[in-house]
Amino acid sequence: MLKIKGKLKYYCCVVHKLSCGDLRLFPGFQDRIIMFSIIRRRVASSSPSPLLLGQSVQKFRSGSLVPSRVSSILETEIAFHSGGCGNARSFCHISPGCWINSKPMREFFRQEATMQTWRRPFSSDSGDLVDVVVPPLAESISDGTLATFLKRPGDRVNIDEPIAQIETDKVTIDVSSPESGVILKFLANEGDTVEPGNKIAIISRSADATTHVAPSETTPEKAAPQPTQKISEEKKAPKAETAPVTEKPKATPAPHSSHSEPQLPPKERERRVPMTRLRKRVATRLKDSQNTFALLTTFNEVDMTNLMKLRADYKDAFVEKHGVKLGLMSGFIKAAVNALQHQPIVNAVIDGDDIIYRDYIDISVAVGTSKGLVVPVIRNADTMNFADIEKQINTFAKKANAGTLSIDEMAGGTLTISNGGVYGSLLSTPIINPPQSAILGMHSIVSRPMVVGGNVVPRPMMYIALTYDHRIIDGREAVFFLRRIKDIVEDPRRLLLDI
Repeated sequence: MLKIKGKLKYYCCVVHKLSCGDLRLFPGFQDRIIMFSIIRRRVASSSPSPLLLGQSVQKFRSGSLVPSRVSSILETEIAFHSGGCGNARSFCHISPGCWINSKPMREFFRQEATMQTWRRPFSSDSGDLVDVVVPPLAESISDGTLATFLKRPGDRVNIDEPIAQIETDKVTIDVSSPESGVILKFLANEGDTVEPGNKIAIISRSADATTHVAPSETTPEKAAPQPTQKISEEKKAPKAETAPVTEKPKATPAPHSSHSEPQLPPKERERRVPMTRLRKRVATRLKDSQNTFALLTTFNEVDMTNLMKLRADYKDAFVEKHGVKLGLMSGFIKAAVNALQHQPIVNAVIDGDDIIYRDYIDISVAVGTSKGLVVPVIRNADTMNFADIEKQINTFAKKANAGTLSIDEMAGGTLTISNGGVYGSLLSTPIINPPQSAILGMHSIVSRPMVVGGNVVPRPMMYIALTYDHRIIDGREAVFFLRRIKDIVEDPRRLLLDI
């Protein structure tokens, strides 16, 4: 009897904690509480517990043995209502001194309303209406500009279908629909600055799509009487004030002064368009680069004969094995990696009064898009072969055109390569991408007469340029760096022999 009284006290404490809302004890003590409890309480909670909803209802089997020598006949009814737990009724008759000999227990679970314990991110749910909110942008970006709405109120959208685009300093992010339904209205305007979590639209799950009505078709009906009233009043007023109207032309003798002033284009032929966040960010960084670095550019020319022959001889076999085309950019990246290893100062950067030497090589590749310049980074380029580099470049090019590059893919970099030759640029002086210390510029390939072995022959030539920070890189190291690239591109066999 003393043991049973002790266990009674223990189980009553557990039941009390359960009724107070400590549902974490429920999974471990559910069977013991049902077998040994004398309780009739109402358990209510302000919000449904995923721990309780996620469990399956366990049923007792007749004749099961338990450590306690009790006998109980139990009936349980549990009902869950939307918004919290309902009533839990338990009746138990205990007869000490015997093993349990339970009758088949009648237990049922009635769910009156479906409880949703998981919700899609970036949305807030309130019954039939779903709020579309701005998703997290990035750790270093706190806000963005609502560039455009891809849908209009009344349009039907599917789940995960983009409905708006948000421009940040580096990338454009799509805002997708969290549920399928019809867009009721927008809560923000294009051009507004939004932050993660801000509501921008409301979607109804049950509404029907409506046809769009132009604003000019609805507003004039109510606004039409106003212009007519104003016109009628204006017609009456000039009759009494005809004298001032005739005197005004006499008081404006400005034809003689207008001839001396410059004739400017009419404002009606100009358009003022706000800069995108990406364009503003690029402009700020480039101007900061000019104001901070001691920019100096050195040039050289490269004979592309051997590299182009290498590409022509093995392009088919390269595609067959690696599934990607062999381009010229991978050859220049491999040459730049080798040049950085020979001139590590070009891979370094100034930080205050110190110089940071980086023992890794991350090559940034400038990619021009319709929305602006983006610079994804090829990580650990010194450990990659030609195929790996070409695959990475191909992936970045697709993402850049689709506007799906992430912030992490554009962060960092130790040297930037800009290929203006794809646009036909013959020569340029590129600007350093801070916080790097140099940038390599490639240009178009032009067949020019060159002296080879005492003979004048046509050769495919390319001008290359290296803009560097003269505060940390001397002219000697810059010229050696560019010369190393020239030697490797003109004779790629140097990479195999490491000479």
